[in-house]
Amino acid sequence: MKNKYYDLIDQTFEFPQDEFRTEDGELYFHDIPLMEVIKQYGTPLKITYLPKISSQIQRAKRLFNVAIAKTDYKGTYNYCYCTKSSHFSFVMEEALKNDINLETSSAFDINLIQELYNSGLIDKNIFIVSNGFKRQQYIDNIAELYKDGFHNIVPILDNKHEMGLLDEAVQDPEVPMKIGIRIAAEEEPKFDFYTSRLGIRYNDIVSFYEECIKDNPKFTFKMLHFFINTGIRDTAYYWNELSKCVNVYCDLKHVCPELDSLNIGGGFPIKNSLAANYDYEYMAEEILAQIKNICTIRGVDEPNIFTEFGSFTVGESGATLYSIMDQKQQNDRELWYMIDSSFITTLPDTWGINQRFIMLPVNHWDCEYQRVFLGGLTCDSEDYYNADSHANAIFLPKLQKDEPLYIGFFHTGAYQESLGGYGGIQHCLIPAPKHIIIDKDENGDYSTKLFAKEQSHKSMLKILGY
Repeated sequence: MKNKYYDLIDQTFEFPQDEFRTEDGELYFHDIPLMEVIKQYGTPLKITYLPKISSQIQRAKRLFNVAIAKTDYKGTYNYCYCTKSSHFSFVMEEALKNDINLETSSAFDINLIQELYNSGLIDKNIFIVSNGFKRQQYIDNIAELYKDGFHNIVPILDNKHEMGLLDEAVQDPEVPMKIGIRIAAEEEPKFDFYTSRLGIRYNDIVSFYEECIKDNPKFTFKMLHFFINTGIRDTAYYWNELSKCVNVYCDLKHVCPELDSLNIGGGFPIKNSLAANYDYEYMAEEILAQIKNICTIRGVDEPNIFTEFGSFTVGESGATLYSIMDQKQQNDRELWYMIDSSFITTLPDTWGINQRFIMLPVNHWDCEYQRVFLGGLTCDSEDYYNADSHANAIFLPKLQKDEPLYIGFFHTGAYQESLGGYGGIQHCLIPAPKHIIIDKDENGDYSTKLFAKEQSHKSMLKILGY
């Protein structure tokens, strides 16, 4: 009778997969024996597997360069890393090994750029695409970086008022500053609003350029920026918005010959289920084919393409490991497994936006399984996780007397630390877990390094003024 946990996974999905396999009833993540890591560091535990960051960047470059060749596309492809996905130094250092550009979102992001330059990780030729609604400090930092010789910084106007602020901040530039405009895309019908709060409306862009940018010698308009909240998907909604964006690009190109770049933002999805099936090759090729087709019809050259992949870059490098402390039978149908941490503090997207991650046991794959709910340590009623990425139920091995059950949430490398307030005050004063970095050498041997210890009570109390 096939009633072991491995049988459940084997019958439901194609398994093993690229990043997951089992040996002697224990889970390996990118060939890393997770039980060995747990025995060394304990749980709860955050993991960053560095090689996955580089492989994702190279994968995207390969996808778009192959698509350029297949479609005979005349523009270039430029990869930007969206820094807000994870600002950690080890993430930036790994990403920057791959000849990439960067995207910023706030004033302090510009300080981060300066720090990267001072550390010798970037030079002044790097493209820096500066998005977001810009207050005065952000504008001033952009202008200062430009004055310091970063002439490929491209502030993307999020509203008309920012043009005036930039005009005041940029004084006597050596060469005109490159700037761009973000389009305020129309949202899907399921949203509570029709048009994104970000960017400038489609119908206003050409007139705004002609009235406020065209005759200003300090600036040269180089980039049109397009992004929708749902990301890059093969849906009628996405293709319709992309078509509208490219047509605006063509309208602008006719009155602004120096315009040469189209930024399609981020939005490549990451794998959040063992059943994930996303055709990256088709999407990259179809995007370029549609842009090329519209530009050909409108009689303009194809633009250089920029992307700003964040979650795609770092998401699949992360994992969060817990141990099951106990089980609670709350009624005849609901059995709770209690983890040794909190979902609210360590995986805030699970309760904030109902984000789903791949969840698998680390051990006991050769044991019988049962349906459970997962509960966190806090007294908050929202501190739970009850829907796995492939079904409206969670199945995990039954608890054993001889060894605790350990579980992992995988592909958690984007946003969770910053949203959870890394290093700050945690909900119910539950400490932030240890964080380790895993790397591999040229022989395939892995090494681990402790980046941060579990948060101490003294650090929290100090923040609170005690």
